[in-house]
Amino acid sequence: MTEEGFWDKDQNRVQKVNQELTRIKEKISRLREIEENLEEQELIWELFEEDGDNRLLQQAEKLQKKADKMLNKLRLETLFSSEHDLDDAILALHPGAGGTESQDWAEMLMRMYTRFCEKQGWDVEVLDLNPGDEAGIKSATILIKGDYVFGNLKGEQGVHRLVRISPFDSSGRRHTSFASVEVLPDLGEDAEIEIDTNDLKIETYRASGAGGQHVNKTDSAVRITHEPTGIVVQCQSERSQHKNKATAMRILKSRLKELEEREQQKKMDEMREDQKEIAWGSQIRSYVFHPYSLVKDLRTGKQVGNIQGVMDGDLEPFIHAYLQWEAGGKKENE
Repeated sequence: MTEEGFWDKDQNRVQKVNQELTRIKEKISRLREIEENLEEQELIWELFEEDGDNRLLQQAEKLQKKADKMLNKLRLETLFSSEHDLDDAILALHPGAGGTESQDWAEMLMRMYTRFCEKQGWDVEVLDLNPGDEAGIKSATILIKGDYVFGNLKGEQGVHRLVRISPFDSSGRRHTSFASVEVLPDLGEDAEIEIDTNDLKIETYRASGAGGQHVNKTDSAVRITHEPTGIVVQCQSERSQHKNKATAMRILKSRLKELEEREQQKKMDEMREDQKEIAWGSQIRSYVFHPYSLVKDLRTGKQVGNIQGVMDGDLEPFIHAYLQWEAGGKKENE
């Protein structure tokens, strides 16, 4: 940053370097805080040996819990190793077959992820929301901004399965619903992805659902179809058609980049004859409300009985288990 002309260079690069500096300073600050914590604990133990005051023990325990929490966060960050783990993320939800049941499940998942993000202190922006006819959502796309967002959420990509007594079934029967979650790194507006404008079909339409009358009066929503791949993206969060188009292009670039990397990974897997990798579209986790309460990740084997806590955003056990499973070579759970 002290290089001559640094601030006159590409502003996207300037922003990234600034963000990296902030992360490094924050990590160093945490290490120093842990060091001070341990020094304070050592002093407290010396005082305890002198006078045996149990209140000192309680103080030491509080410091130890705080140090453990900070160390666990640092340990988790050592598991972030891929190129985009530091990036913001675009998360999209799509209900499976089943109409209202699956649409309601997709909305429940959206609430779960929103709660999780709020607990992390991340910013959540709804880019596109298509409400269901009776309940739930037909689709949703949200942008999540913060530190290590993609690294934390990348393991959520896949099909999520719900088993419950349906609130929409007057007979009180048990139903199974599915919804898919797609997680992409947000590559920003300046992502180095070449797109031929001749390959794009751009449509505008009137925004639907919540958002106020100012959103719905004009054809401000934008839908872009990338005809060679069939990828469709849309955005209706802004009043401005121009801003919605720019956001839709960001999502398209992220999806094209993800597709490119997935194809590369597929070729590498074929070269290694590795058939253990779980592909997009496979079921990754089950949420059972009835006849018992259990959330189980089918890749890592991690399971939690407090299903309400999970639905309220307590996803850390699954995220940590996935990162450790990924770092260990993605060996199938037995």
